[in-house]
Amino acid sequence: MSDKKALTRERILQAAGSALLRRGPHEPGVADVMGAAGLTVGGFYAHFSSKEALMLEVFEQLLRKRRDLMALIDPTLPGVERRALAAGFYLSRKHRDTTDSACPLPSSLGLMSQLPEAYRQRLIEHLEVLSARMCDRPEDADKALADIALMVGGLTLARALGQSDLSDRVLRAAKTAVI
Repeated sequence: MSDKKALTRERILQAAGSALLRRGPHEPGVADVMGAAGLTVGGFYAHFSSKEALMLEVFEQLLRKRRDLMALIDPTLPGVERRALAAGFYLSRKHRDTTDSACPLPSSLGLMSQLPEAYRQRLIEHLEVLSARMCDRPEDADKALADIALMVGGLTLARALGQSDLSDRVLRAAKTAVI
């Protein structure tokens, strides 16, 4: 792939990522994504076979970024401390209010039943890797999954409430309940 084609593809992926974070993987159309990337619709199929292929790749990419951030937490810390650190970031105002590099789960989970099975498979892989990283022993994986569910649910609810006192309270309550 030429450098120019790779850069164009990356622009499309970035625009699609922003759209997915704001509106979920189902709603943004090719024209929306290409317009946001500053490109014409006609060039889309030189990079992706379909809108579904693009959005699945972006979903995977955003989940990978989340896992990469989790990998920055010192793996020698006890699992409970790793989960507390993860919750401190994940359930923050900054993460609630960001429009880029946010978690794609709050905008995507409600649509999962309408999306191709490949999305569910990526979600399963993501949760298995994250829960393994957030616990010390395999038998603690369910506690890690519960904390992940609490974090995602707390962030989703806080985003739905917008920047408000109640939203801040939801973030604090969920953060306190993790671990």
